Amino acid sequence: MHLTLHLTRSCNLRCDYCYAPPQACEPMSVEVGRKAMDVGLERGMGSCGVVFFGGEPLLQKERIYELIEYGRQVRKDRKGMFHFKITTNGMLLDDAFIEYACREDLIVAMSMDGIRPAHDAHRKTADGRPTFEILYPRLKALLKAKPYSSVIMIVNPDTVRFMAESVSFLFDEGVRYLILSPNYAAGWGTEDLEALQKQYQRLARQYIQWTRRGRKFYFSPFEVKIASRIHADRTGQLRCDLGMRQISVDPEGYLFPCVQFPRAGKESDWCIGHVDRGIDGDAWTRIRTLACQPKQPCRDCAVESRCFHTCACLNWQTGGSITEASPILCKHEQMVIPIADRIAEKLYAQRDRMFIQKHYNDLYPYLSLVEDQLSGA
Repeated sequence: MHLTLHLTRSCNLRCDYCYAPPQACEPMSVEVGRKAMDVGLERGMGSCGVVFFGGEPLLQKERIYELIEYGRQVRKDRKGMFHFKITTNGMLLDDAFIEYACREDLIVAMSMDGIRPAHDAHRKTADGRPTFEILYPRLKALLKAKPYSSVIMIVNPDTVRFMAESVSFLFDEGVRYLILSPNYAAGWGTEDLEALQKQYQRLARQYIQWTRRGRKFYFSPFEVKIASRIHADRTGQLRCDLGMRQISVDPEGYLFPCVQFPRAGKESDWCIGHVDRGIDGDAWTRIRTLACQPKQPCRDCAVESRCFHTCACLNWQTGGSITEASPILCKHEQMVIPIADRIAEKLYAQRDRMFIQKHYNDLYPYLSLVEDQLSGA
């Protein structure tokens, strides 16, 4: 079970593609946070991953400290186990917090949209200033202290031409885990999608070269699509299963089935309870029934079993319904899956050692970590 705590709706940036623009509100109280963690622990049968989210969660550092301390006390009392992660824009990611994250085993995911022109096009301060110059040294400091931290990169139609260059830049700067996603809510025209495909094809060639050289890296979406072919029986673990593996909690303590739905509000059909009362069984069942309906027009699609058309957040964000797949998502998946398959076919045909270890050895992440520690990497 994963619990996303929206500590605040406030943010110190004004990224123009954000699906939840900043709002003035009271931050989550420590009482609400603790009760939410109790709900997550119960749903997770004694184990729960907690993600600190926003807005910008680092605006509430003290709350983070308090809730992690609560989690440690729960573990000390042998009542359960929490794992903690934070998703941040990096503006308040100072050395002191990085040291704290290392000490507390807090996983950090930072947003960075690539090279300067790509990043600064959309990720700006409240008064319109670009942020690359501020965030680049923060990223370097984070990677020096926590080299396995992930970076989240968003691609827009006006920045797609920088995509492959941005990915190479981030990997060259020391990033090992890169989560790339198009802004599906943007207006992707035919020429934009053609440019996106060319960028993916360029990245596919780079992926093959990096793998042949023994470079260790994780690049979504290629990794996910390759895994969906090699381990078809595990595809369900990779895809959205609304309301089953994740609960999002807004600052007031209302519960929702995923990260985008809190903005719908407590009076919406997407609210499934409150930390004081727990999950509303009727509301949860209603949403699960909708989520399990076959998506249109996916039934006869050749890649239906491998695509992310089940992502309720994206479908709702782009079309207002979780029962109809986003047209842009469909085009993206039909574009990426064949490219990822060609990558896998080439590397498997050569029996590339890194590729085989990465995708066929379930112990690879652990063995790779030990190898890095022994080599001082």
